[in-house]
Amino acid sequence: MSNLYWLSEDQMARLRPYFPKSHGVPRVDDRRVLSGIIFISRNGLRWSDAPKEYGPPKTLYNRWKRWSDMGVFARIMTGLAAEAPENKTISIDATYLKAHRTASSLRLKNGGRGRLIGRTKGDMNTKLHAVTDTIGRPIRFFMTAGQVSDYTGARALVESLPAADWLLGDRGFDADRFREALVDKGITPCIPGRKSRDKTIKYDKRRYKRRNRIEIMFGRLRDWRRIATRYDRCPKVFLSAIALAATILFRL
Repeated sequence: MSNLYWLSEDQMARLRPYFPKSHGVPRVDDRRVLSGIIFISRNGLRWSDAPKEYGPPKTLYNRWKRWSDMGVFARIMTGLAAEAPENKTISIDATYLKAHRTASSLRLKNGGRGRLIGRTKGDMNTKLHAVTDTIGRPIRFFMTAGQVSDYTGARALVESLPAADWLLGDRGFDADRFREALVDKGITPCIPGRKSRDKTIKYDKRRYKRRNRIEIMFGRLRDWRRIATRYDRCPKVFLSAIALAATILFRL
């Protein structure tokens, strides 16, 4: 098939330092298996529909599930993001990702946080919170149920924010505690005030226009069908799919 996706040797050279070590029997060809995983995620296919050129579908799924549980794909994204940081001006935002019925079980696991799927006006959704660098490449992700406010995700991300001069965010992030937390980290917030405020909040309107880069990033992520529609029940596995897409789209 001429439309199959294959990682190049240069791309594999950048990825290999983050692969877990193989113990005992050597792993099946990393390039073939990872290319197959990317093809499945980008096109929204079932694992059983993987083209034969990528090998047995069970091999693809087992590698995907095992490395997701180990956090390999998240480490790859954060590792590559740390290689060449451009964090003078960072942005924060959140978006909804629709949950398919196969992922929408709200049953709680023992000691767990559930599926991180909630009911909103747009049916069952997961909310993806993200921080991007100066040119719009993702550097942090956090996931909540769809009905959770943007500020809750921002509060979870604030401690892990990189050193930066500015942070751009929309009105959903206008909270005094969040602004104070940013100032304590040496970051100047560029966030318009809510209309309900008695006192007008001043912000750099010219700089604020650059926030469209994070919207473009979300749009490119949604081009991957297994991200635009969530099929994975496990939040950690779904977040791994997002990290993998972000790596391929913005870091390689």
